[in-house]
Amino acid sequence: MIRTPHINASKEDFAPTVIMPGDPLRSRFIAENYLTNARLVNNVRGVQGYTGEYKGKRVSVMASGMGMPSIGIYSYELFNYFDVQNIIRVGSAGMLNQSLHLRDIVAAMTACTTSNYARSFGFDGSLAPCCSYKLLSAAMEAGERLGHKPVPGVVFSSDVFYSEVSHLDVLEKMGVLCVEMEAVSLYLNAARAGKDALALLTISDNPKTGEELSAEDRQNTFTGMMEIALEIA
Repeated sequence: MIRTPHINASKEDFAPTVIMPGDPLRSRFIAENYLTNARLVNNVRGVQGYTGEYKGKRVSVMASGMGMPSIGIYSYELFNYFDVQNIIRVGSAGMLNQSLHLRDIVAAMTACTTSNYARSFGFDGSLAPCCSYKLLSAAMEAGERLGHKPVPGVVFSSDVFYSEVSHLDVLEKMGVLCVEMEAVSLYLNAARAGKDALALLTISDNPKTGEELSAEDRQNTFTGMMEIALEIA
């Protein structure tokens, strides 16, 4: 048994691939609706983790919480203490590229940020970490097969949700597809650990127009990205 301040489980409790939504309720939704023989393997701080089977393949799903510090903790511990090899984030994002639509799926090829998270690795500069090409190519193929192919491209991982300064217009001009809050720290932790990571993001709102989906929609209806992630787990 391994006990960290955030996870209380055995290495064997987790499958090699963890599907990681931000919301613990979305974690439970995936476990209850897609996994067979699912069992709760972590509930420290209410951050629920489950392991079960999807089409005969052992898969885990665990929430990350919101923001880079939170997913930074959980992904670091899963990669380095629990021998997890792949983490696939399934989250929501606000569109910047106005050719996107609500419910479109974005596959984050790389993520940029104004965060200082990368400096914790000893690099005093700017890093824009990339996803795993293995997972990205598998996700694109699975999306094509399932009928909801992701749009690949650059995303922006924001350090804050409420800010008096906005960079969104500049980022849109530079071709950034959407804004979210977790991909950078997940990708940096994966790179440092020599593991694989991918963020699949469903567009939940448009900051420019104010158009948005409800919290219940975000929790229960973003099934396309969930199915892609499970197919490639």
